[in-house]
Amino acid sequence: MSRETNQATVDLDDLRMSPADTAEVDRLARTLCPEGCVDDPSWVRSARHASDALPLSLRRGLRTFRRHSGFRGIQVIHGLPVDEAMLPATPSLPDSVQRDPTVAAAVLTMLACVLGDPLAYLAEKSGALVQDVVPIRGKESFSGNAGSVLLTFHNENAFHQHEPDYVLLLCLRADHDRVAGLRTACLREVLPLLPEATTQVLSAPEFITAPPPSFGSDDTERAPQPILSGAPDDPDIRMATIATRALTPRAEAALADFGRACDQAAHTTVLEPGDLVVVDNRVTVHGRTAFRPRYDGADRWLQRTFAVTDLRRSRDHRPDDGYVITR
Repeated sequence: MSRETNQATVDLDDLRMSPADTAEVDRLARTLCPEGCVDDPSWVRSARHASDALPLSLRRGLRTFRRHSGFRGIQVIHGLPVDEAMLPATPSLPDSVQRDPTVAAAVLTMLACVLGDPLAYLAEKSGALVQDVVPIRGKESFSGNAGSVLLTFHNENAFHQHEPDYVLLLCLRADHDRVAGLRTACLREVLPLLPEATTQVLSAPEFITAPPPSFGSDDTERAPQPILSGAPDDPDIRMATIATRALTPRAEAALADFGRACDQAAHTTVLEPGDLVVVDNRVTVHGRTAFRPRYDGADRWLQRTFAVTDLRRSRDHRPDDGYVITR
């Protein structure tokens, strides 16, 4: 019996939409736009049904990525429908979100439904399923999506019992200077750079990861956890550079070694309007290079959605079996 090719050992090609496929995605998205609310479960249900009609190459590519996210742990999709000339000004208020149906919100939700189910956290951006990632005046040095300085490597919501499996980032508008880049580092490229002794320490419960600043204050006492868990030959990761604290001298040294290996293995992807990146949050950390916002209504604008492959595992954290984790 032949074995399935292990895609975790190869790079996945970028997915590039043909003009016809872009037009078809746009048509499907617009059928979801006339009415409703992005956060309404009935609207998500309609988006799930519409996702069945997405171009085969797009659905097949995402299914392949879901099974094996490749050596880099990301999937880049080019040519999704974004009409930059028709966009409103880049949002400038903290914690801005997208609740009204738009083409971009529909695209993100449909793709999240191909991967599994969309998910949000009530403590972050008021539980919106589609969130704006934009620079905010006065938050330049903030280590989060509102900042514009270097954003350090992290898993999304690594502190949480139910972290997302995937982070979807769709570029609506690039930064003025075209220098802001998504930085990613996948364990499959990082771990070969580390000695086995360091990997063993990273697999020991000698670290604590606090919630990110976007979740506000949290005084919950957290039990020590490992950074790496699961299969030794292809583990999962939970860490955030600014929020993960080592509890022992050897753990501190291992965490520093791990950070240097991530920088060595890092890839940078500069997004243009219509580009989307899916990050496998289980095996890949991500961040962003620094850029200079102008606060003129035309700054960099991404929209973000989280997705999980098994929504039921968080059922006790989601009232009424909705899509928002409330605790």
